[in-house]
Amino acid sequence: MRVVKKWVATVFGLREWVDAGGLFSYGVNFPAIFRRAAEFVDMIVNKSKLRDLPVEQPTKFELVLNLKTANTIAITISPAILVRANQVIE
Repeated sequence: MRVVKKWVATVFGLREWVDAGGLFSYGVNFPAIFRRAAEFVDMIVNKSKLRDLPVEQPTKFELVLNLKTANTIAITISPAILVRANQVIE
């Protein structure tokens, strides 16, 4: 990843960027959103009135860290952040 070569700490909203070498991401958990969307489809198919459907915000977020990238750009991740991470890529 180009930013790693330039020693730039990067933050992303999608975990796929961390898989590709980004430092970390914090964003919504898409599988949880897709499951909830399926529940909405079920309500619509079962004749719920659209006006009765709730308006919802995401409730599940995930923090993904890439320690390999952190080591490459000489950043130390504190243990307090490591324990909060949903996934740590080593």
